[in-house]
Amino acid sequence: MSGNGAKKVAEVAAKASKSIDWDGMAKLLVSDEARKEFSNLRRAFDEVNHQIQTKFSLEPEPIDWDYYRKGIGSHLVDQYKEAYESIKIPKFVDTVTPEYKPKFDALLVEFKEAEKQSLERSAQLEKEIAEVQEMKKKICNMTADEYFEKHPELKKKFDDEIRNDYWGY
Repeated sequence: MSGNGAKKVAEVAAKASKSIDWDGMAKLLVSDEARKEFSNLRRAFDEVNHQIQTKFSLEPEPIDWDYYRKGIGSHLVDQYKEAYESIKIPKFVDTVTPEYKPKFDALLVEFKEAEKQSLERSAQLEKEIAEVQEMKKKICNMTADEYFEKHPELKKKFDDEIRNDYWGY
C-alpha cells in the first residue's frame, strides 16, 4: 500500500471504530452464545483496527542504498535501485461511490422526510394520549352533554339514529 493510501485507510478505520456503538449493540443481545460471538467479533475488529493503525499508517523507512553498495557492490545495488524506483503502485480509483452517492443522498432526503412525519405523528399521538388520560379521569362524573361537546360527530350519529327510529337491533 502506498503511504498516502495507507494513511487514508487508517483514518477511515479510526472513524469507523469511533462510530460503532459497541455497548448499545451489546445491550440488545439476549443469549450467552450471542454475547460470546459478539465478544469475538469485537476482539477481531479491535485487532484488525490496531494493525491498520500501526502497520499501515507508518511511512516505509527509506532504503540506505550506500550501505548496500559497500557490502554487495554498486553495480548490483544500482540495478535493484533502478528496478525499485521504476515500480509504480497504482492509485486507488473509487468507481463505486459516484454510482451510489446520488442514491444514498436521495434516500437520506427520504429518511429525513420520514423522520419529520414520524415526529409529527408522535406529537399527535402524545396529544391524543393526554386527552384520553384526561377523559379517563373525568368520565366518572361526566354528563352526556359534556361528552358530546367534545365529540360532536357521535352526537350527530345518535341524533340521526333516534330520528330514523333505529335503536340498534
